[in-house]
Amino acid sequence: MLEFWNNLVTTLTPFRVPIWIVVYIAAGFVIRWGLIKIIDRSVDEIVHGVKKRRGAQDTQSLAISSPLAAVRTVQRTRTIGSLLTNIVTVVVVIVVVFLIIGKVDPGILASLSLLSAAVGAGLGFGAQRIVGDVLNGLFMVVEDQLGVGDDVDMGLASGVVENVGIRVTQVRDVHGTLWFVRNGEVQRVGSNSQGWNRAIIDLAVPYDLDRDHIEEVMLETATTLADDPDWAEKFIERPSIWGLETLSAEAVVVRLVARTRAGARWDIERELRARLQTAFKDAHISLPPLNTIVLDGPNGLTPPSGRRPHVVHRDAEPQPRPRTDSDDEDGRS
Repeated sequence: MLEFWNNLVTTLTPFRVPIWIVVYIAAGFVIRWGLIKIIDRSVDEIVHGVKKRRGAQDTQSLAISSPLAAVRTVQRTRTIGSLLTNIVTVVVVIVVVFLIIGKVDPGILASLSLLSAAVGAGLGFGAQRIVGDVLNGLFMVVEDQLGVGDDVDMGLASGVVENVGIRVTQVRDVHGTLWFVRNGEVQRVGSNSQGWNRAIIDLAVPYDLDRDHIEEVMLETATTLADDPDWAEKFIERPSIWGLETLSAEAVVVRLVARTRAGARWDIERELRARLQTAFKDAHISLPPLNTIVLDGPNGLTPPSGRRPHVVHRDAEPQPRPRTDSDDEDGRS
């Protein structure tokens, strides 16, 4: 038996380095898989615990039935989980690469340390941007500026955050385009998923219509929507009329506002516009177009100069063209 193992070791000795490389790679995959499973399980337990305490089935229901702190806990937990997953992947890959290099040639590690010190100054400027991306991403997550699932405006891109990496944040806009934004380039973050939103309806009312009556119809329609059981949970405060917003030569602009839960503004605005259209129709209120182009002249056309264009009638008899000296010379020839 001992002879068998000695023969096996002797046979595998030439393949020792490749075998260790395979072992390191396999161990790296296993360690990464185990750590990611632990992170995912921890995130799921926190998220399900928050939902269970609040009696919500999903995150959308949680946003409606729970305080804002619970919603941010879920979104922040998922964001941190995504960030930790990326960090684990990078660390495991770096460790495995260095172990493989050390097994292939132990002297290479010493050479790499000297080489890195020599070229560190040259790469310092480029590394600053990478370090800036990483630090800015960490601060955005720690300070809860954004999270996975948030609707944000980052200046460079706006949409729903799908992933927050250690260097890049992925944002998908309303058209479905996935934007990769470097964290170091983000100068501002506007979040529509934190706190509350405000639904705003601006309506241009011509001067010849009764503005008070239109404001009454608008407020009544918005109040009816806020009292609707299907929509009441999305409102935080009762709708109100802010009155005249702007004045122009053709009309006055009346503003209706309603304070809503985060992320519900657009749904309420769309539904409110549809109901206002129906309410105006039922109240026999017609809002004509403010800009009307009146055409004058033949066929409704007037030239910019104000003069009528010359009209040529097809059935008119052709008029003889007066003869010129050139015509006489052509006739003599």
